[in-house]
Amino acid sequence: MTPFALVYTLHLLAALIWVGGMFFAWMVLRPAAMKALEGPARLKLWVEVFQGFFRWVWIAVVLLPISGVGMIHLQFSGFEAAPRYVQVMMGLYVVMTALFIRIQALLLPELRTAVTAQDWPTGAAVLGKIRRLVGINLMVGLVLVAIAAARPMF
Repeated sequence: MTPFALVYTLHLLAALIWVGGMFFAWMVLRPAAMKALEGPARLKLWVEVFQGFFRWVWIAVVLLPISGVGMIHLQFSGFEAAPRYVQVMMGLYVVMTALFIRIQALLLPELRTAVTAQDWPTGAAVLGKIRRLVGINLMVGLVLVAIAAARPMF
């Protein structure tokens, strides 16, 4: 395996884990949880899901810029020669990371506190905020993947 192929594979896997995980949570897990669980159990489930999934997202958050910069240097010999779509992808990564950190640092602790206190209305309101931000992040991630797929082949 060439150095570029290794870096590219790690980059794709990190993106797949992050965007694919959001897609699964939004499109499959959320509707199933709505049907199968009452409010308190659903809130407890989401606290556990976020805790497990966010560990993987942090790996992606760290690995994506490292592998991305590696690909830029291996393929384009630096940032100056990188095409515009690479710059757009970097900007969208920053947006996705900012949304993720907002959820992780601000909203998830609020959700945990509400669930621990069995304050179900507050927990439901916080989960609604998280759901909206995850939905936005999923859309940004899907746009980013579409840009990557439509770019000129290396």
